[in-house]
Amino acid sequence: MGRYKKLTLLHSNDMHGDFVAESTDENLVGGVSMLSGYVDRVRREEANTLYCIAGDMFRGSVIDSEFKGLSTIDIMNVIAPDVVTLGNHETDYGIAHLLFLEKCAKFPIINANLYIKSNFARLFKPHIVLSVDGMKILFIGIITESVMKSAKNDTAVGSFVDIHEAAAEIGRICNAYNATDIDLTVLLTHIGFEEDKALAAQLDKAWGVDIIIGGHSHTFIEEPAVVNDILIVQAGTGTDLIGRFDIVVDTVENNIESWQWQTIPIDSGTCPKDEDIEKILGAYKQQTDAKYNRIITRLARRLTHPSRTQETELGGLFADILAQSLGLDIMLVGSGSIRTDGMGSLVMYKDLVETFPYDSPVYMLKISGAQLKQMLLYMLRDEVWQGVHSSFLQLSGRLKVVYDISHSKMTAFEFDGQPIKDEMMFAVGVQQYQYNNFERTFGTDIALVEKNGKARVVATSITDVLEEYLANHQHISHHTDGRLTLIK
Repeated sequence: MGRYKKLTLLHSNDMHGDFVAESTDENLVGGVSMLSGYVDRVRREEANTLYCIAGDMFRGSVIDSEFKGLSTIDIMNVIAPDVVTLGNHETDYGIAHLLFLEKCAKFPIINANLYIKSNFARLFKPHIVLSVDGMKILFIGIITESVMKSAKNDTAVGSFVDIHEAAAEIGRICNAYNATDIDLTVLLTHIGFEEDKALAAQLDKAWGVDIIIGGHSHTFIEEPAVVNDILIVQAGTGTDLIGRFDIVVDTVENNIESWQWQTIPIDSGTCPKDEDIEKILGAYKQQTDAKYNRIITRLARRLTHPSRTQETELGGLFADILAQSLGLDIMLVGSGSIRTDGMGSLVMYKDLVETFPYDSPVYMLKISGAQLKQMLLYMLRDEVWQGVHSSFLQLSGRLKVVYDISHSKMTAFEFDGQPIKDEMMFAVGVQQYQYNNFERTFGTDIALVEKNGKARVVATSITDVLEEYLANHQHISHHTDGRLTLIK
């Protein structure tokens, strides 16, 4: 038996139901069919190949939403990843439903730090040791704190789950398995690239962690970060790319002798289709097309949403529609609720649902000028510009905010063109997600705000409101107008 052995480690993250390839001028790009074709080809070419997914398989497509993740599990069962960890969007359909989907999966789903509060029992298997050509490879799954935001929407079991501190869980597992001659230790995380680096710095070298494969922040990198001698990687988002490690493992010293890492584009020029996946997709697509392929409206042009941390055309339009339709002074729309970089000009129902997949109630709160200013200053705090994954909001048009990032101060704060005074009161709309996670989103205790009056649900479905408005208004155009101006 040789001391040095080759291992090929493929990885994806934040696939978000990105099932179908998209046409470009030259070829097809992305989609699970060609992704599966590439994984199968590597498995044939490289004897020691493992494929892992670092969370967020769910959400982002009508096929995933319509079948509440079951379609995704069916497709992934055919691709057959060797190990998957949870992302925050795995809880979007409820924790109980997630546990059902886990039973449908023919691949292991691991997570080490999601617990039931009452008895400290883990909800999932925390780790797995995979044996490949005599090598033992330990995978440990770690989730982001933001999973608790989604879990709070789950009234059945959401209040009974908790996140334990990640580094301690990793140490506990590594200490338990160090004696079993583990050749390589890989953390599958869903906490964001910057948080991965912070986590790596906390880990004891004696625990033997070699690689962190992460997700959540949708980070595209050209080469791995190295912190505390740990390689840290991520492969952007969707299925347009797959990450690939080619590693030589020293099975005597139980570490990495050498490595190469790259991202591989998934396109028709280099990746064959998987005909079995094509059949599954076709069956699901046939069921969804009748419901989702109907025209809602035609916009004057395509409206864009290029970044979560700025005012966008699409974000402003959605906020304005909700404020106007629901009789609100101000509507605050979570920028991350908009999951595409644009919509239009022709808008099918499919386009609306894929662009804004998080249908939920809208809560109306009475908020004072002083409270609103404090909330928005929290959204614009310094940490946000340093890469912290935080809630960012799109504003409706009667509100205007000018914020100087370099001096950390608001230089304009107006409503209907007039300065907002502390004692003014406004009817402000927020989504259920922001309402349930008010302090985490706004840095303000919801109890203080509700002293002004109890929150009231003014719409049970955002999708209904947006669809009704768009269906009755043709050739809408919306430009950014400086309602949120950021001075750098």
